[in-house]
Amino acid sequence: MALFSVEVSCAEVLCIGSELLLGQIVNTNATFLAQELAGLGISHFLQTVVGDNTGRIHQVLDQMSERGPGVLITTGGLGPTPDDLTHESLASYFGVAMVEHPEILKALELRYQKRNRVMSPSNRKQASFPKGAMVLPNPTGTAPGIIWEARPDVVILTFPGVPSEMKAMWQQTAVPFLTQRYGSRVFYSRTLLYWGIGESDLAEKAQAFLDQQNPTVAPYASMGVVKLRVTASAPDRDQAKTIAEPTVQALKELGGLYYFGEDEATLASVVGELLAQQGQTLAVAESCTGGWLAKALTDTSGSSRFFVGGAIAYYNQVKTEQLGVDPQILEEQGAVSSLVALQMAQAIRKNLHADWGIGITGVSGPTGGTEAKPVGLVHIAIVGPEVAETFEYHFGEDRSREWIRWLSVQSALDRIRHFL
Repeated sequence: MALFSVEVSCAEVLCIGSELLLGQIVNTNATFLAQELAGLGISHFLQTVVGDNTGRIHQVLDQMSERGPGVLITTGGLGPTPDDLTHESLASYFGVAMVEHPEILKALELRYQKRNRVMSPSNRKQASFPKGAMVLPNPTGTAPGIIWEARPDVVILTFPGVPSEMKAMWQQTAVPFLTQRYGSRVFYSRTLLYWGIGESDLAEKAQAFLDQQNPTVAPYASMGVVKLRVTASAPDRDQAKTIAEPTVQALKELGGLYYFGEDEATLASVVGELLAQQGQTLAVAESCTGGWLAKALTDTSGSSRFFVGGAIAYYNQVKTEQLGVDPQILEEQGAVSSLVALQMAQAIRKNLHADWGIGITGVSGPTGGTEAKPVGLVHIAIVGPEVAETFEYHFGEDRSREWIRWLSVQSALDRIRHFL
């Protein structure tokens, strides 16, 4: 029998770790693997999460056997502790022994020596694998994985749970193997991003595209951002990209100014790039958002090209003494008003010698709202070259403090994006 002779009918992802079930960490590995499998053109039908328990792992393998031939990709359970049971559980299920690999053990010992540390005996288990399995090297960690044809109808790939280690192993070893073995068709995807339009409204505009078969177009929303995912399939990536491109361009034009970027772009990164391209800078003065706007901007690498700095002005005294807000306006209109937002934006722009200034003030809740100024009321001001405008938002009294802050920041970024 040739090595890896199984013809894949599906790929399944099994994430192992009690910390996942307890909600102690977010399972980003499953998302990454789903996207990668789609990009490789490998059908992916099921994801499962189990704790560090041999019996539960065996149950998943029983169920997979009933579904037919396929590839199983596991993450987690490859470390040195007693509850790292993945390889032992796989070996016991398929009735093979665990075999120590001297070359892996030596590499582990050298790794510890280079760090002037003594390897504990428990780490030795990371050099043992099910008999017949090929080692999947881990270039950034201590726990290798395996590529194993456990049975003529099952190929198993195992990875550690640490996302950075898993991704490195995936790209260096798993992708070449899977592409050569199973990648008869390639899926190419682009995710187009929109702000300021509802999912249903955008879907209605794009209805003619939603019925296409290749490329397909799927709408969804996340954190206020509406997305259209365009996916094309073809024998190779270049052909798939060619198929997708006309639809991508048509959907960008259809979205008008609602469209702001694609894939990993954010409103902050787009605004930053526009500012940098135009050789302009931005400063911000925040009240209700408490620094979230500055954080969004500085989350972008290279933000020093366009972001000067900012101020968080909660106390009225800070607004008057540091930002020059008129005390009479504070007295007559209150801190949550369009004029206060405007004066904050004007002052921070002037004080920090920036081309643009943004001021935000509002009631983020859950307390502090009144009938006249309820929770969710936010004023945003944009000041720049020949621009001095304010915008009033009512984000809703039933929304959380975090959600109101998030919407405030994104709305401010979207406003200045339109001007830019």
